[in-house]
Amino acid sequence: MLSLWSDNVELPQFKSLEGDLKADVLIVGGGLAGLLTAYFLRQEGIDYALVEGRSIASGVTANTTAKITVQHGLIYHRLLRQFGLEQAQAYLGYHYKALKKFQELCQSIDCDFEEKDAYVYTLSDRRIIEKEIAAIQKLGFAADLSDTLPLPFPTSGAVHFPGQAQFNPLAFIKSIAPGLNIYENTWVNDIIGHTALTEKGNIRAEKIILTTHFPFLRAGTYFLRMYQDRSYVLALENGQDVGGMYVDAAEKGMSFRNYRDNLLIGGGDHRTGKKGGNWTELEQFVQKYYPQQWISHRWATQDCMTLDGIPYIGSFSKGKPQLYVATGFQKWGMTSSMVSAMILTDMIMGREEKNAAIFSPARSLWHPQLVINGWEAAVNLLTPSQKRCPHMGCALKRNTAEHTWDCACHGSRFSRTGELLESPANKHLKNKN
Repeated sequence: MLSLWSDNVELPQFKSLEGDLKADVLIVGGGLAGLLTAYFLRQEGIDYALVEGRSIASGVTANTTAKITVQHGLIYHRLLRQFGLEQAQAYLGYHYKALKKFQELCQSIDCDFEEKDAYVYTLSDRRIIEKEIAAIQKLGFAADLSDTLPLPFPTSGAVHFPGQAQFNPLAFIKSIAPGLNIYENTWVNDIIGHTALTEKGNIRAEKIILTTHFPFLRAGTYFLRMYQDRSYVLALENGQDVGGMYVDAAEKGMSFRNYRDNLLIGGGDHRTGKKGGNWTELEQFVQKYYPQQWISHRWATQDCMTLDGIPYIGSFSKGKPQLYVATGFQKWGMTSSMVSAMILTDMIMGREEKNAAIFSPARSLWHPQLVINGWEAAVNLLTPSQKRCPHMGCALKRNTAEHTWDCACHGSRFSRTGELLESPANKHLKNKN
């Protein structure tokens, strides 16, 4: 099941590592965050290398809906309440910088970049929309209320963000990747000090950056700080032109955007390893509202959800000063990837800004979600199962929609024959089939 992007773009290929290697900076993970970091480090003249266990952009980046927006659900009134004016402005400001950087880079890249307005709508609670607009305006940014949306069902209003964007992420990567120092099919099994261990050679670097979606190292308690959420997409050929990008304020709602002549509908979300709506929910929606439309593509993706809804970008942990991380992008991986690349490049170059503190992995862990994550892990560790996840031994659950084995503890996924599909596990199942 290929996404629209994977079905339309052929990416460049890179050799795998053969033998040992030295570099000033090693980037582990070849999704958009890692590739943008490599792109910026090359511009700075830094000696770097990027390694990817499979092929670049073959994971979450290939399966995004590719909205480039600072509109991250109804987040800003919560950020104001939890972190205060300065930190909330920093979050919004960094993502606006990311949006502007994409606009700048895409001027010379053929990647179907389009400026589009973004909307977060509600089906019933207009008050939360008004509350969010007031928060955004307090932060000094533009947003307003929209009463009428071109969606096939009634809404009670939406927060309208003008001047956002969308693109084809793989076409973008096809342009920036050539010339980067990349090694594909080079799986990092462990990191000891300044050395990354692979089956094909060891890589020594003064600084190591993990952009592997979910960190595979157990250090840093990221396995308690995050869980993973699965969501699904259908593409309708010659679908309705909705004119912008839309997402429901409700956690389990649907999203909409166009790509060329296709209408992309996203939803069916559930915690990885749990039951959820998946494509069945989307198919029922299409049957109700677009019964004459043909489904040309279907795909699924996975998002790392943090305790407080903010990515972890910066130093991996106090005990590992040579190690950096970018993870927990929630459902906003395009701007968060760019923010990560900008912040990590600044840190490598000694230009760290204090405003980046809101993304620091060292921020407080105390949050109700921590208890939920710990409980889920404990339950699944004690659940009998023939198949166990090699990451931390949790029970694997059968995902009948995608014919995979999924871990409800931390979100690792495996094919029906045991091949690893998603981290944080970094090895296949021992007993395949």
